Amino acid sequence: MADTVFTNVQILDGSGDAAVAGEVRVQGNRIKDVGAKVDHDGAEVIDGGGATLMPGLVEAHAHPSFTNTTSLEGMGALPPEEHTLLTMRHAKLLLDQGFTSLCCAASAKPRLDIVIRNAIEAGEIPGPRMLAATPEMTVSGGLGDIRLSHMQDRQSFEIICDGPDEFRKVSREMCREGVDTLKINPSGDEFVPFAKANQTVMNDAEVGAVVEVARSRDKRVAAHARSAESVKMCVRHGVEIVYHATLCDEEARDMLESVKDTVFVAPTLGITIATLFEASDWGITEEVATDLGLRRELEIAVENMKDLKKRGVRVLPGGDYGFAWNPVGNNARDLEHFVNYLGFSSMDAIVSATKLGGEIMMKGGELGQIRKGYLADLLLVDGDPVLDVSILQDRSRMLGIMKDGAFHKRPPAMARSQQAAA
Repeated sequence: MADTVFTNVQILDGSGDAAVAGEVRVQGNRIKDVGAKVDHDGAEVIDGGGATLMPGLVEAHAHPSFTNTTSLEGMGALPPEEHTLLTMRHAKLLLDQGFTSLCCAASAKPRLDIVIRNAIEAGEIPGPRMLAATPEMTVSGGLGDIRLSHMQDRQSFEIICDGPDEFRKVSREMCREGVDTLKINPSGDEFVPFAKANQTVMNDAEVGAVVEVARSRDKRVAAHARSAESVKMCVRHGVEIVYHATLCDEEARDMLESVKDTVFVAPTLGITIATLFEASDWGITEEVATDLGLRRELEIAVENMKDLKKRGVRVLPGGDYGFAWNPVGNNARDLEHFVNYLGFSSMDAIVSATKLGGEIMMKGGELGQIRKGYLADLLLVDGDPVLDVSILQDRSRMLGIMKDGAFHKRPPAMARSQQAAA
């Protein structure tokens, strides 16, 4: 495969530095050179026409297997065959929209993430890089437990475990199947009447059992942790990815700051904002959502995330997309939410979704920036996302999408020219 040179582009390198005019040469799946001028010999030359060249986006809380359902019960209704095809389509959709990497936050069925990740890596289907997750490991009466005493076979996105031995056993089984991330639900959620967001439903022994398995298998643990106590529990046991962290108190924030070099926080603003303001067609009016506690949780979350950012904690976008009023494909909205709600600059939001994204993908130092030697996951964007980060939500603005050095979407023909070897 010939090298590729991008010329006449504004290079937004993901470091937080302002974009500069320049050129980038890609060789194989790596960036070979970056500069005002690079060697063109023997390369296919892409004239960007002044467009922005930036790193691919990373979704820090991805659910490619979620079905855009209106209920948790609906998640389990799709048969595994159709569910696999849907997950494949969602993976391609996310790549179409510029997400070249997904840190998956839970799979709707035990092997969906694994199968799709493997097929992408084998080149059998198009899709982003993926870190595959387990379903949400929860307790009886926790988030995801949709059973009724007369309907015990109902399922959603959960595996129910009670006690450290059950959590340990399921974690080992999931490692055997090939997951990258063990997902647990130590707190509830406001839309679950028997396990609210401020309630901590797992105990230390259960969280510790999962972390024990993860460490023995070189895996990571991610946690649905909204309550302050669940966040503290995660920090105590070394959980690396804390999703939500919306109801932190000062002690929880102090603890997160103490591990800021090893922990990631993704508040998932997308689902909360969409449920509050955009779910009325599904019977969830703003008044209903407020009564559920979502407005209060959003207000507290905004202040917590602003504070965590000031403390240097890595806060990443990723909004729990995969429900009817917050569907897969709207994921880039979370960058705009970070600007509008959390006071991030557009540049800050982009760095969180690129440089910090490379770090949550466990490829810090080789992913998420345009630097020599880094993996060539690149977007050619029509416009300047630093001036208006919302343009990243527009698929038509993605002139070119490159993952691992190969084009998923080639720039328009008029922007390309062949240059023979000297």
